[in-house]
Amino acid sequence: MSVQQLKPTLGTLHLWGIAVGLVISGEYFGWSYGWGVAGTLGFLVTAVLVAVMYTCFIFSFTELTTAIPHAGGPFAYSRRAYGEKGGLIAGLATLIEFVFAPPAIALAIGAYLNVQFPGLDPKTAAVGAYIVFMTLNILGVQLAATFELLVTILAVLELLVFMGVVAPGFSFSNFVLNGWAGSESFGMPAVSGIFAAIPFAIWFFLAIEGAAMAAEEAKDPKRTIPKAYVTGILTLVVLAMGVMIMAGGAGDWSALSNINDPLPQAMKMVVGENSGWLHMLVWIGLFGLVASFHGIILGYSRQFFALARAGYLPASLAKLSRFQTPHRAIIAGGIIGIAAIYSDGLINLQGMSLTAAMITMAVFGAIVMYIMSMLSLFKLRRTEPHLERTFMAPGFPVVPGIALVLSVICLIAMAWFNAIIGLIFLVFMAVGYCYFQLTAHHRANAEEDALLTGSN
Repeated sequence: MSVQQLKPTLGTLHLWGIAVGLVISGEYFGWSYGWGVAGTLGFLVTAVLVAVMYTCFIFSFTELTTAIPHAGGPFAYSRRAYGEKGGLIAGLATLIEFVFAPPAIALAIGAYLNVQFPGLDPKTAAVGAYIVFMTLNILGVQLAATFELLVTILAVLELLVFMGVVAPGFSFSNFVLNGWAGSESFGMPAVSGIFAAIPFAIWFFLAIEGAAMAAEEAKDPKRTIPKAYVTGILTLVVLAMGVMIMAGGAGDWSALSNINDPLPQAMKMVVGENSGWLHMLVWIGLFGLVASFHGIILGYSRQFFALARAGYLPASLAKLSRFQTPHRAIIAGGIIGIAAIYSDGLINLQGMSLTAAMITMAVFGAIVMYIMSMLSLFKLRRTEPHLERTFMAPGFPVVPGIALVLSVICLIAMAWFNAIIGLIFLVFMAVGYCYFQLTAHHRANAEEDALLTGSN
């Protein structure tokens, strides 16, 4: 029996829009929490190391994406390299990443709207965002991807406008003032602060790998995906560094270090509260948040779909709507995300804000997935030397090796500084493993998928 396939409709520009759009909210918020634990200079060190990791990762990950263009992305690569349990680890980690990132973004959407409408509860706005963008994703992937491309372009342009508007007020002395002090306020030496800030630097780039989950829906993925990924990571590195440095030099950076709307507040320092530029940033700034929120919904739904299709999750989650979209998977991820928005009591154990906790949980999933993906790249190079690879990781084995080593360092640091959230992450993984052990018959009855096994 041939496996049920998603319809290929996406070109290079759509894929670039998905790759950048998935991530670009990370330039609008989340990263500034890193200033609170490392200071501006400490966090700059963290951000540069993470940018190196992501650049090496994407140049390596693209080899896997083009060789195995599967909706499961990392799940498919790890399943093919390490069998069912390898696929389980990567699949669950990716699912956790993509299910817990949207609640953080939805809360930021609520915070931005609250600037204009102080009476609006940010959580209510967050739930409204889920309803609107789950619906849009259900209505069709081409419509969803076209919308994603448009809001991504607007979001990129607006980040450039932000940098241009605050440039006249930029002062390097503002950026470096007490640049290592943030970590000391948490009782950490500067080096510890650099490592503690890792999840917030990863937030700059988190989920770019999600474009791999649109590979089944890409036209000529072996050609279009490399172009989208390479241009995407370069776009994001430039924007991340530019936004962080310009915001840090706009005034007192410590006032921006633990809030969900650092860019409007940084601009306010330069142009004042009543400037038209400020109101433009708040309204158009929503496009950046919407681009990532909408794109990650697309990503988590494809991961649910792929795992269900392969028998790792209930088969009902692999059902397609009349629009040829995995509507049940879209709704399932939304229910979990909305529940997370109202889970304040759990994250108080870690002593961080709800947004910071959701970011940290998503990053745990991402880092485990990055490690599994790089291990899969090395394994498949050895076990399947004749696999068609239209894009080869440059500088192999050094470049993927750098990505792997830095990912392991990040995971160790994450576990050290976020032990309670790390334990919750392990509980989610353990629950998934128990379900896996109890449902072997589902995988035995699943449709044959040659991309997962390498069979013809």
